[in-house]
Amino acid sequence: MASANLRAELECSVCLNIYTDPVNLRCGHNFCRVCIDRVLDTQEGSGGYSCPECREKFPDRPALQRNITLRNIVENFLSAQPDQEESGVFCTYCVDYPVPAVRSCLLCEVSLCDKHLRAHKKSPEHVLCDPTLSMESRKCSIHKKILEYYCTEDETCVCRFCVIGGHTGHKMKSLDNASEKKKETLRNVLQNLLIKREEMEERVQSLQEHRRKVEEEASGDTERVTVLFRDLRRRLEDLEKRVLREISGRAERISISIRDLEIKKEELSRKIRHIEELCNMTDPLTVLQESDTGDLCDTEDGDNEDRERHEELLHDGGGLDVDGISHTLHTLSDIITEVNVSFYIQGAADILLDVNTANNYLHISDDRKTVSRSDRKQNRPETPERFQDYSQVLSSRSFSSGRHYWEVDVRGSDWWGVGMCYPSIERGMGLQSAIGYNNKSWCLWRKGDQYVERHDSKEIPFPSKISSNRVRIYLDYEVGRISFYDLCDPIRHLHTFTTTFTEPLHAVIGVGGGYIKICGGNRE
Repeated sequence: MASANLRAELECSVCLNIYTDPVNLRCGHNFCRVCIDRVLDTQEGSGGYSCPECREKFPDRPALQRNITLRNIVENFLSAQPDQEESGVFCTYCVDYPVPAVRSCLLCEVSLCDKHLRAHKKSPEHVLCDPTLSMESRKCSIHKKILEYYCTEDETCVCRFCVIGGHTGHKMKSLDNASEKKKETLRNVLQNLLIKREEMEERVQSLQEHRRKVEEEASGDTERVTVLFRDLRRRLEDLEKRVLREISGRAERISISIRDLEIKKEELSRKIRHIEELCNMTDPLTVLQESDTGDLCDTEDGDNEDRERHEELLHDGGGLDVDGISHTLHTLSDIITEVNVSFYIQGAADILLDVNTANNYLHISDDRKTVSRSDRKQNRPETPERFQDYSQVLSSRSFSSGRHYWEVDVRGSDWWGVGMCYPSIERGMGLQSAIGYNNKSWCLWRKGDQYVERHDSKEIPFPSKISSNRVRIYLDYEVGRISFYDLCDPIRHLHTFTTTFTEPLHAVIGVGGGYIKICGGNRE
């Protein structure tokens, strides 16, 4: 009766089953986590939430608190309750109607209810066990005797005849002792599993809370992104219409010029005919009295303007800058290709300079973020890792996968180089150790007012200066891209190198004067 009452207290009011992963609301009522989550999901969008038990209202979706005490009670209750009805084992002696058995006697090979168990013999040879239909499994398959011992060497249960037979000399334990030993091992495993499950539950709960926050933020983000893309599409459509209108208008402008020239040609033909008529007249008085001879003799009217217009139409086709438009659209395409950086990268990579690689005329700050050119040689050992000929230094961290970026503040120098290189780059004397002058490095160089992208001694000059004081270097290792950006407003894409990387990549900085500082990044 007490067991039935306790079971009723341990039932979820939603699914009417024993609690699974019980949680409670602020009102104190408990539910299975899955059940209450399903109920709260159905209440979304209704203006509020409520407890399905007491109907207490909550303005926001209530947080679910795991009830560890109740969960332990449920587990202890279930472990102490043999599922008699589902086992299908009934008392052998109750023939009028089936009564669930509470124990089975292996000696008598019968199952007993509470009533018949009290009357059953209590002598030691009557071995009682949990209700079972397969009593043969509790007996030795060779001697058909009850299994009483556990052979620790063969890890099997044996009867008393096995002890003096095939298991002679083996270490034996009673079934109870062996069972307790195994239970102890299982309890340790169980404890570890419970800890892991609890950690898993905490991770699930934290992710569920994070998901709700993300979903709340998503609506605002969706609206902003939708407006942004709608405006971008409108601007692109306007640009397309203007360009197409300009293209179609080129031929129309030429046609208008042809028509104007045809009219002027007709006017000239009319004047020619009139002059020819006057020249053929024999009456001098008529010729001298002609009143339009001044207009007929004016042959320079608009000639210069017509010639200039003619040359303009022949040589620039109406002035459409197709190359400029193409360059702008390709730049936009490159920027769009890099947009996914914001979705995959949370912040700048943590770049620290490796003093062991720094040229001895470079000074590295204590935080290993700033490098400057010094007139005084630093007292560092000459090692194969150190750059000997050029004022360069590598990062201590390398990248062999993923997407990363790092940024530098270049306001302190007008002679510098930044980029990425393989660790196998030359470190000794000669031009091959300078970044950009080999096939193991990719960099952006500035010297005075000149800016170039350089790789394997090939240079790509920039027509304009970098307008900001910060440069971003972006790496997509798997795709094989190193890109450079001027962090002005808006950000300007400078250049992208594309290749297949065969080694890890280090950040590299060269300084010909002044200093350069690495910006941002958090230590991992």
